Amino acid sequence: MKNNPQLPVAAITGGASGIGLESARRWIADGGRAVLLDLSRSALNKALAELGGGARGAVVDVTDNASVLAGFQGIRETEGRLDAVVNSAGIARPGPSSEVSDEDFTRMLDIHLTGAMRSCRAAYPLLKENGRGTIVNLASVAALTGMPGRASYTTAKAGIAGLTRTLAVEWAPLGIRVNAVGPGYVRTALTDALVTEGKLDDAPIKARTPLGRFAEPAEVAEVIHFLSTQASSYVNGHLLMVDGGMTVDGNWYS
Repeated sequence: MKNNPQLPVAAITGGASGIGLESARRWIADGGRAVLLDLSRSALNKALAELGGGARGAVVDVTDNASVLAGFQGIRETEGRLDAVVNSAGIARPGPSSEVSDEDFTRMLDIHLTGAMRSCRAAYPLLKENGRGTIVNLASVAALTGMPGRASYTTAKAGIAGLTRTLAVEWAPLGIRVNAVGPGYVRTALTDALVTEGKLDDAPIKARTPLGRFAEPAEVAEVIHFLSTQASSYVNGHLLMVDGGMTVDGNWYS
C-alpha cells in the first residue's frame, strides 16, 4: 500500500545518524517524507522513534548493489515517487598512508564513493520518471585539501566531487540536478568518538577555522535542504563548502 503520493520524498543514505538524520528532520519539517537507508537496524529504530510518522526506514548496505537496488525498489512500491536523494553514508578510519592496507583503502572508497554512485544509479529511474529531482552528495573539506593520515578518505571525497560534476551535466536534460556539500568538521557522534579515542585533536581544528568552532549537524542539513529544493533551482554541479571558512583561510600568511 502506497503512502500519500502527494508528499515529496527524500531518500537519505546513512540517514539514521549525524548529518543524514538532521537532513531527514529538516525535510520532514518542510512537509516531506523521508526514507532512511542505513546499515544499522538499531540506529534506524532509534531515528524513526525520534522522527515520528514522517519517516520510514530500510536496512541498506551501500557496498552491496543488490541491497541498494532493493532499498530504492521499496521506495517505488511504498512511496511511489522520489524527489531528492542525499548520500551521506560514510565512515572514518584515519591512519598512516604508509601502513594502509589495500583492503582498508578499497573499503573506504567502496562506502563513500562507489556507494554514492550505486545510490545515484538506483535512484535514477525514479527521478527520471518524476521529471524533476535532486541529488546531494556529501563531500568534505578533504576533497580540496591534503589531510595527513587520511589518504583513502580524501581520495573518496575528491572522487565524490568529480562524480557530482559528471552526473550534473549528464542528467540535467532530464531535470535532475546534482550537487555536493563540503562540510568542515561537524560535531557528530562519529567525531566525538574520534576525539574521545585520541584519534582527533579538536583544538587545532577550531584554531584553523575562522568561525572558531565545529559545525552543528543542523547547519549542514540546512544547506543540503537548500540544494534539495526549488530554492536552488538553477544550481547544478556545484560543491558548496560548509566549513566555517576553513578552506579559504589565509591567516597563515599574516
